[in-house]
Amino acid sequence: MLGLIKRYWNIIRRPSVHFSLGFLTVGGFIGGILFWGAFNTAMELTNTEKFCTGCHEMRDNVYAELKGTIHFTNRSGVRALCSDCHVPHNWTDKIARKMQASKEVWGKIFGTIDTREKFVDKRLELAQHEWARFKANDSLECRNCHNYEYMDFTRQSPRAQNMHSTYLADKSKTCIDCHKGIAHKLPNMGPGPTSMAPQPTGPGSEVAHATR
Repeated sequence: MLGLIKRYWNIIRRPSVHFSLGFLTVGGFIGGILFWGAFNTAMELTNTEKFCTGCHEMRDNVYAELKGTIHFTNRSGVRALCSDCHVPHNWTDKIARKMQASKEVWGKIFGTIDTREKFVDKRLELAQHEWARFKANDSLECRNCHNYEYMDFTRQSPRAQNMHSTYLADKSKTCIDCHKGIAHKLPNMGPGPTSMAPQPTGPGSEVAHATR
């Protein structure tokens, strides 16, 4: 038995003596493909709506609110998933976001927002984190679907036309500045206005009052 273990150890320690370089190269290539496929599959699984709403904290709070907005049900049938707005589409930013979101596992274990009361108390802080992220990346997730260059201003309300042609054009503001209430309810922000900038109203704006 000891001799067999020693033999296997020698193979692991000096594989080139026992296997050809070509065999090792092909094996490593196949192993890399299998690893990448498994990793990417697991990554995409965490982007599904089923995964995002798997815990009651999300399902009973922000997801329940989303179902009443234009992003969930509309005349065109185009619906935004949780990951469309909260996970960057390009690879490097997506990985960084996933690493950042791993803190949510810690919060789940220790019940940070496991009741409605805790969620409401924490809501403003959670929303501010997302607002800051959108502000920092120029509302990248919004722009994946809403491309400023292809907006037809003639089909927007006068107020929306003015806001978009002025603030988006000179890049002084980004989508999240005016559309904090587009998919989830705004948190209690105390006295005064509930948004840092006016929200477009009227035909074509389709602004539902809500955020994370």
